[in-house]
Amino acid sequence: MPDQDCCCMVCVRTQEVGVVEDLGQFKELLDPGLHCVTWPLQGVVARLSLRIQQLDVLCETKTKDNVFVQVAVAVQFRVLVESAYDAYYRLTDPRNQIQSYVFDVVRSTVPKMELDEAFASKAEVAAAVLDQLKDVMKDYGYEIKNCLVTDLAPDHKVKASMNEINASRRLKEAASHKAEADKVKQVKAAEADAEARYLSGLGVARQRKAIVQGLQESVGAFADEVEGATPKDVMDILLLSQYFDTLSSVGANSLILEHDPATVASLRQSVGGSFLTSVSANKKK
Repeated sequence: MPDQDCCCMVCVRTQEVGVVEDLGQFKELLDPGLHCVTWPLQGVVARLSLRIQQLDVLCETKTKDNVFVQVAVAVQFRVLVESAYDAYYRLTDPRNQIQSYVFDVVRSTVPKMELDEAFASKAEVAAAVLDQLKDVMKDYGYEIKNCLVTDLAPDHKVKASMNEINASRRLKEAASHKAEADKVKQVKAAEADAEARYLSGLGVARQRKAIVQGLQESVGAFADEVEGATPKDVMDILLLSQYFDTLSSVGANSLILEHDPATVASLRQSVGGSFLTSVSANKKK
């Protein structure tokens, strides 16, 4: 007899049920508390715990794409008070019974899925195990509270391959984003260069326009001041002045250029002659 029993007095703890036999024949079930039995004709042969128990089952199977995986399933169960007789007398080893059903369900469900699908469908596997066990074990006095797929582990080489595939995919995405960023930079740089050239062209055009306007005003003022001078005479003088300025710049920088003095002399004579004729006409007047 257990330590808490004394002769005909029997104690059953909370969340337990006692099984009483009378000369080897089932007599009754005892609730928690103090009970009196006819000892030694009667005795408590077993105490069944009503607490929720957990059975961890590790099952090896393969997926549809021929990858072997270890599936860990946790089954939570307890004894039904009203079916304690069946729980004790109908099953010798309830844990092995549950484990067999888990093996059967897992090995008939996971092979229909590919590896990625199996990872995403762990809840479906757990639901299939729960549906299979709930009705079967209830007939034996056990209630299946829940089934959980706690782990699904392929071979370490498969894990490494999956990680490498994921890393390569992310590197590809990073390269694509980097190329897109470089494209945006080049497009923006081209747009900025085009805008700069456009604005530079506007500046040059305005500069030339201002130069032309200045020349027009200078030629008009000179023609008004010198009687008999034409705009062509003024332009010839300006051209000759710019020519001499250019020669001065070339000489100052020690540059060698082809030069025809006869052209300069003819230009000088033409400009000088027309200019002197205009001035003489002004003096006579």
